[in-house]
Amino acid sequence: MGLLRFLTAGSVDDGKSTLIGRLLYDTNSIKLDQLETVQRQTKNKQDGEIDLALFVDGLRAEREQGITIDVAYKYFQTKKKKFIIADTPGHVQYTRNMVTGASNSNLIIILIDARLGVVEQTRRHSIIASLLKIPHVTVAINKMDMVDYSQDVFERIVKAYAAIAKDLHMEEVTYIPVSALQGDNIVSASTYMPWYRGKNLLEHLESVDVGHDLNFTHARFPVQYVIRPQQDGLHDYRGYSGKIVSGEYTKGQSVVVLPEGLRSTIQAIEINGREVERAIAPQSVVIRLNDDIDISRGDVIVAENNQPKVSCELQATLCWTDSVNLTVGKKYLLQIGCRIVRAVVKEIEYKLCVNTLERQVNIQEAGLNDIVKVILKTSAPVVYDVYNDLRNSGTAILIDETSNNTVAGCMLH
Repeated sequence: MGLLRFLTAGSVDDGKSTLIGRLLYDTNSIKLDQLETVQRQTKNKQDGEIDLALFVDGLRAEREQGITIDVAYKYFQTKKKKFIIADTPGHVQYTRNMVTGASNSNLIIILIDARLGVVEQTRRHSIIASLLKIPHVTVAINKMDMVDYSQDVFERIVKAYAAIAKDLHMEEVTYIPVSALQGDNIVSASTYMPWYRGKNLLEHLESVDVGHDLNFTHARFPVQYVIRPQQDGLHDYRGYSGKIVSGEYTKGQSVVVLPEGLRSTIQAIEINGREVERAIAPQSVVIRLNDDIDISRGDVIVAENNQPKVSCELQATLCWTDSVNLTVGKKYLLQIGCRIVRAVVKEIEYKLCVNTLERQVNIQEAGLNDIVKVILKTSAPVVYDVYNDLRNSGTAILIDETSNNTVAGCMLH
């Protein structure tokens, strides 16, 4: 049984929480006590209806205002697949939370209100999805019941969004007309839209193959912890534990430890205390080497014949997530994987306009939700891949040294 991580995104009141609530409700994934609680809190009790969004909106402020503020994670499964859902906010000021939900997702569902069509937030979320290289995009055109299930409305919105997808080089986009409130095309086909012959939303999610999203060419293993038991019989034991983020490792393989460039071969690979001949992403393992070399948390063990970049100066596209502006020359902490180094923003090359995709140059600062390309200078060498080549090791975050707040998500070039 596979696992699919996906998020919902869209503008305010497009029905993201209702959509997830409908998925959970119609797949019988709601616990009885939670159902009873939501039934008591539902304001609209006409015809016994319940507010499906309350299954997702967990914060008191969310329930009082009827909006999503924080990222809510929900889990459910069918006979074919397991799912982790991130419900993200639609308000502009919470776009940073959408970036958080998108960072680990295989698929994004972009909701569009059938009455309004493509709006600014649709473009903004689509740009972020393309920048983050989310491999699977599903456009759910919601509230079809409010436009009389019109095929013309659906096709007009598909045409408008297809132009955006083309500009953003989105390769896999699926369009589904739905009504989250009424349940049309969510877990069963709608009788009101016989003109739509595609899969319903749940069938589509079950059919998405995420196996092709894994990279087995670039072997990357960031060391999270060095194991030295210091016990009788294990005086010479030195293991390096962590998660293989991409590629595969085999016993006897020649490897390089970066950023120092130290070379060795793999003596043994352990999974759950047992030695194995081979391990692949995304397994968590312990690797032991034949040479007694100095390796610390944050170092990366890679294949000798396929190495990432190592540099103290790097280009990055940032989505700025802090209320305090980014300014040229300010110092931050850069965290990539387990490694944290000091960094300074040397230059802002341009800011990306989310409406026109125009690149605005001669920029000295960036504000909340701005997307900018910058040059960073670090105090120590950083091991990384180009994000477009390898998503898992091409991401980083910037942290404010004073407040310890995460201020930007970074895609490295």
